[in-house]
This record gives sequence, structure tokens and C-alpha cells, in this order.
Amino acid sequence: MLLSIVSWLLGGLLVVAALVLLGLVVATRLIAAKAERLVPACGKFVEIDGNRIHYVEEGEGRPIVFVHGLGAQLHHFRRTLFGRFGSGYRLIALDRPGSGYSVRASGATGRLPEQADVIRRFIEKLGLERPLVVGHSLGGAIALTLAVEHPQTVSGIALLSPLTHLESRIRQRFDLLYVPSRLLRRILAYTVAIPASLRYAEPTMRFIFAPQAVPADYMIGGGGWLGLRPAHYFATSSDVVAVDEDLGRIEQRYGEIEMPAGILFGSADRVIGEAVHGEPMLDRIQGLDFERIEGLGHMPQFVDAERVVAFIRRIAARAFAVVN
Repeated sequence: MLLSIVSWLLGGLLVVAALVLLGLVVATRLIAAKAERLVPACGKFVEIDGNRIHYVEEGEGRPIVFVHGLGAQLHHFRRTLFGRFGSGYRLIALDRPGSGYSVRASGATGRLPEQADVIRRFIEKLGLERPLVVGHSLGGAIALTLAVEHPQTVSGIALLSPLTHLESRIRQRFDLLYVPSRLLRRILAYTVAIPASLRYAEPTMRFIFAPQAVPADYMIGGGGWLGLRPAHYFATSSDVVAVDEDLGRIEQRYGEIEMPAGILFGSADRVIGEAVHGEPMLDRIQGLDFERIEGLGHMPQFVDAERVVAFIRRIAARAFAVVN
């Protein structure tokens, strides 16, 4: 009798668990479908070694390539900076592999040298002559890796709130994304991760933009909805895990960078601290143009676009003068 009751209870629990899991899968698909409906693909696609890269471009002239940060996508530049540069520049923003509408190659790891090499191949594929590369947050680490490992590909780097040093405190802030197991990462991506991300989207955005307010149109105009898709979560988690593999080694080579370089950092950045990732770079890269903005948080392109454009144009003038 007791065994039959226990078996009945276990069977009931398994049914409940299966129903909950099914509900999460369905919820994930519905959220992802809504995200793609609200923020559809808006650019062109190019194949790079198994990666399908989505990108947008504007203007003619000297090329500037924009590389976004962790969990972001090309709208972080398209919405904020495009249309503000004036003539003489060809602006290109891409979704990094796995982010936005770009598809990461099967078996790709997301490690910094791998991502930098995809950017290098992207530059070659589009026939860009030594562009200036603008990197925000994690995109800054990728731009630095590109400058160290492929210096002849680019003319200079302009970094916005960049990740520059391996720091355990950074990973602790993204503990929920640090999932070393690829299998578990994929299971989470298609079950609990997206509904949970939607539930906590507002406090997460407030943290990232603090002390400034989150723009009212960020979820659509800024592409925020695109982060609520399984492939995007999987790529973002992979990026968090991959940083530990290479950043410590890459930062030992910053002294090799001889091209024009600049860093713009907000003093109130709560995501990546300026004291660790900004000011110390003055001793690492000779001739570094360092601009510190008092009271600014982690998203300068959304908060003070004109100042960011002026900063990028200043680094571009140096970089393209060297190319000439």
C-alpha cells in the first residue's frame, strides 16, 4: 500500500515537472516570437567562416566599424550614433556572432581571439581599408584583441566603457550567466532563462544604465527585446565564460599597441569600474587619448551621443591621418 502511494506521488511529481518544463518551453517561444516581431532584422547578411553576420551601414568615406558589448546588438549604435557623424564616413555596425540576428558557427567558443578574427574576416569581406574600430564594454576587449593580434587590419581603436582587465568582481555581477557546461547552457536557454530574463528585465536595465535613466524606447529602438531569445542568451553566457580564457593574456600585450587609441569612460560606471578598466590604461598604451566624464554611467552612447561622436571623430582624425 505504502509503495503504491509513493509511486503515485512520484508519478504525479514527474507529470507536474513535465508540465512546468513544457510551459517554460512554450513561454520561451512566445517571448522570442514577440521579440522578433517588435525588432525585426534590418540589415544585410554575410557569411564568415560558418558565422552568418547581420550588419547595417550608412554613409560613404572612411570606414568605422562598431562592435557592441555583452548581451547587446547593433542597435546600441544604430539608434544612438548613426546620423550624427555628417559626411565623410562609412559607418558599419554588426551583431557579434550569436547576438542579435547573427548566427554563431557550430562549435564556436566565443573566445576573444576567435571573435577578433571574425571581425578581421568581416573587414576583409566588406573590403574595408583599415577601419577605425569602436568597441563598447566587452566589444572594447574584442577591439583590443584585434589591435594586439591583427594590428595591420585596423587604423585605430576608440573604446567606450571598455572591459580591459580580468577581474573576478565583474564575473560575480554576471553569475547567472556564468554557465560553463554547454549542455546546461542550452537547456537553460530554451526553458527558464528567457522567462526569468523578462521578469527581471527592468531592474537589470536600471543597473546597466545607472545612474542615468533607461531610455523610454530602449526595448524597441535600442533593440532590448532581442536579448530575450534563446540563441542570444546562449551566446551571451558563452561570452561570459570565454572571457576568463584569454583576457588575462591579452592584457599583458597592451604595450604592443602603437596605433592611435582612445578610451571614453564614465566616472559613475557601476558595471565596469573606471578605476580598474580605464585610468590604468594610460600606463599601458603610449599616447592614449583618455576622456573621463564625471557622473556618467556605462552607456555613454545613449546618454551623451554628441560627446561620444566628438570623441570618435577625434580618434578617427588621428587614425586616418596615419593611414594617409
